[in-house]
Formats: sequence, C-alpha cells, structure tokens
Amino acid sequence: MKKLLHHKYPLLLLAVSLTLLLPHLDIIYVNIMEARNFITAREMVSNDNWLLTTINNLPRYEKPPLPTWLTALAGILFGFDSLLGLRLPVVFATVFLVLMSYKFSKNLGLNQKQSFHNGLLLITSFYIFFGGRDNQWDMYTHSFMMASLYFLWKLLQEDSAKAKNAILSGLFFGLSFLSKGPISLYALFLPFLIAYGFTYGFKLRSRWHYGILVLALGTAIGLSWPLYVRFADPESFLETTTREASRWASYNTRPFFYYWSFFTQSGIWTIPSLIALLYPYMKTRVTNLKAYRFTLFWTLASVILLSLIPEKKSRYLLPVLIPMALNTGFYIEYLFEKFKTLAKNEKRMAYFAFGLIGIIAVALPFVLPFVLKTLDGFGLWYVLAAIASLVCGIIIIRSLLKNNFGKVFYSIIAFQICIIVFGLPLIGAFLGNPDYYSPQKLHAVKAKERIKIYDLQNYCPEMIWEYGEPIPLIINNGKIKIPKENRFGLLVNIDDTTRLRETFKDYKIEKMLTVDMNPVPKSKKSHKKRLERDFYIVSR
Repeated sequence: MKKLLHHKYPLLLLAVSLTLLLPHLDIIYVNIMEARNFITAREMVSNDNWLLTTINNLPRYEKPPLPTWLTALAGILFGFDSLLGLRLPVVFATVFLVLMSYKFSKNLGLNQKQSFHNGLLLITSFYIFFGGRDNQWDMYTHSFMMASLYFLWKLLQEDSAKAKNAILSGLFFGLSFLSKGPISLYALFLPFLIAYGFTYGFKLRSRWHYGILVLALGTAIGLSWPLYVRFADPESFLETTTREASRWASYNTRPFFYYWSFFTQSGIWTIPSLIALLYPYMKTRVTNLKAYRFTLFWTLASVILLSLIPEKKSRYLLPVLIPMALNTGFYIEYLFEKFKTLAKNEKRMAYFAFGLIGIIAVALPFVLPFVLKTLDGFGLWYVLAAIASLVCGIIIIRSLLKNNFGKVFYSIIAFQICIIVFGLPLIGAFLGNPDYYSPQKLHAVKAKERIKIYDLQNYCPEMIWEYGEPIPLIINNGKIKIPKENRFGLLVNIDDTTRLRETFKDYKIEKMLTVDMNPVPKSKKSHKKRLERDFYIVSR
C-alpha cells in the first residue's frame, strides 16, 4: 500500500492519460499523414521489407521508419483492419511523454503535486491529446527526445551514474532522430540547451566527454537508417532529400510572426498559459524562480527557432507545448497556494481565465442542438455529454466563487475527460456526405468487370489506405507507363480530365462512377477535391 501511495501521482497521470486517449480511438477518420504511415507499415509487412520503405510500392524516404516499424508490429498483432490497434503505439508514446514530463518536473526541484499538475496540463493541451490519437511521427520524436533530455539533465546536475545517464540520453536522442529526423533536435533539444545555458550555465569540466558520448551515440543511431538507404537506393534517396530540402524554404511559407499566438495551441489552457508567460507578473509569485526562468526561456527559444524556418504550420508548434505546460504549472501552483488571498485585480484575471471555461461548459448542452446536423442515433451520447458538461461547468463556477481553486482545476480536467468520453461520438452528428463512396467498393467493380485498376497520377494516400492495396500510377515523375491490358479501370482526379484525354486519345473512355471519401458534402468549405476520383473504364 505504501508503494502505491508513493506512486499515486504517476498512476493517476497514467489513468487520466489513457482515459483521454483510448475511448473511441477509432472514431476519427484517417488523415493524409496517418494514411502515409499506415500504408508504409502495411507494405513493410506484405513486402517483407522493413528498411527500404515504400508507399503505394514507390520509395518513401521522407520520414525515418521507427514509428512505422511500431505501427507495423501493431498491424501484425491486431490486424491492419483494426484502426484502434494501429493507433495504440502513438497512445503509448504520448503516455510515455506525459510520464517523462512528470519525472523531468521533479528534476527541476518541483514537488510531486506540482509535477503531477504539469503532467495534467500537458496531456490536456489540445495538440498533445489530439496528436496522441493520431498515429503519425510527431509524438514519437518528441516523446523520445523528452526522455533524452531527462537523462541529460541528470548528467548535467548529478555526480553519480554519469556514464549510464549519458548512454540513456544518447539512446533516446537516437530514437528521436529515427522517428522524424532532426525535427526534435531543433525544436526541443537546442532550445533546452539555450535555456539551460542562460539559467544554470554549463559546468562541463568533468562532463564534456560524456556530452560527446551523448551526441556520438545519438547521431550513430539516428543516422543508421538514412545512411543505409543512401547506399542501398542512392537515386531515390537523393531525389527525396533534394525535394524535402527545397520544401523547407519554399513550401507553405509564412512570415516570422506567424507563431505569435502559439499559446492558443494549448486549447483550454490558453489564457493561463499566456498569464504564465508574463515574466514581470510571475517573477515575484513563483517559489522556484530559477526553474521558472528555465521553462520560460525554453518555451520562448523553441518558438523563436521555429519562427526562423520559412515553412510553418500550426501543428509544428507541438514541441513548444511541452516546456509551456511546465511553465504554466507555475501559475497553477501559485493559484493553488494563494487563490483565497489574491488581490482584486488578480482574482478578476483568474475569474476570467477559468470562469470562461465554466461558462462554456454550462452553455455547451444548449448550443449543441443548433450546430449538430442531427441527433438521430446520437441521442444517448448527447444526453450524457450535456449532463456531464453542465455538472462540470456548475462546479467550476461555484468553486471559483467559493475560492476553492483545487476543485476548479480538477473539474476542468474532468470536463475535458467528459468531452472525450461522451462528446467525441457526436462527431458523427456533424458529418455526413450523401455522395460518399468508399474505394473499397471498387473491389466489387474490379471482380465484376474482370479488370485491373490504375490511378492516372498523384495518388491520394487516404484512398490507397482504404482501398487496401497499392494502385499503380500511369504517370509518375513525368514518366508515362501505359498498361498492357486492353481494358482496365482508371481513377482520375476531377481536375485531370484533360490529361486523361491527351494520354488516352486513341482509347474508348467510359465514366462509371465517382469515388468520394469526403466526410462532408460538396456544399461545405472543408470538402476537398483531393479526396475525389472519377472512375473510368478505358479500353483500346
């Protein structure tokens, strides 16, 4: 029992994390990034080639393979038709990240309770729990890097077990590199070093050779796969690296200040996160000023470094949320200790930050019926979500008025859990496309017509994934390969009809149907042409 009590906070973090990540894990449709990962994993197993990775039987070297290896193992265990099973690896990676953040917080000199709160802030940050339900590369690379930084901190701060800490730091550094290349090295590791140098300073006289061991081991592990591919398939590897390098400078470019609202990516903690970033306000209110400065510098350094890269997307801010959760924890801890004695202006600020969440929770049951397309088949989920949301909202507001910040904080966590457990199934009530046609149905057409199916060009990963097997391209990298068959099926993007007529001008072309994988109708702005294909039968 004593051991259980000693580990109660990690166990509670584990329970909360799994409750946020596991329910309805297979309910959200597969997006383009996840489809790429799943296809590559499936082809690893079907082609029995785990090193020269492919997608649609074409070389796919843009991303290192560690997350895909783990996904492939999940596919072997649970089957590639089990979306829940395929997403389990990213769930475990996210839980690992949360537990490492808890342990890292304790390294900073924070007590167990504040470290526990930091873990809760992290797992309930929007892009963290969303990324933890979406099996792509980001969560793996940052989870492993956080473990590397945990052991690096111990190496820098402690005099015992230096070799062990260096080896473990280097190992996880390498695993992070094998998950998404140098992304986390740039967005998490380098900002950590900057923040550590500014706050604590480096005392490397007896540790510099261990630091070299960390980098050498991490680099050796991280570069093992790309070096293998470089020599095993040099032409495709060079083509991939050239294309990826050009994208960083020319694709999806945004101005330097594009990330100025980075704190909003924490979702429900947006306002507390912003307040925690206000150094003049916070410096006299924290119990461990050095640790607060460190997490603040780490957060800001990460944002600044990411802002220097021309290519920008909101999801690239995911690593920023890790130190920002630790930083926000200082404001939360201050409220736990001093909420009853806050000055009027401070209390108004807290009322606004947390009362707004309570108001949203109370209003949600009354707003939902107006935004849902239908409640048919979703009535029970709506009732459960409405009751849970209303109860949480009332508790949040009442607890604020009674100066019980502990209840406020934990009720917000409960509110988010209720949204996932009871509200997530309501996604189906928002969606619906009367023209939806799954590519899986093409198997029946293929069997009936006794034809082979091709794609004209620019395959759609989601379509390949749902179809269940590769669909050969006729036009790839500017090269045209006409099928040998006299009669075959052909998927064509609705914008490529001119190219279709030019390529098969001497053929008979008959349109049969339209494959539409969009979860929303054409009238919606979120309807994507990329998820549509016209299906033709082409014959000589």
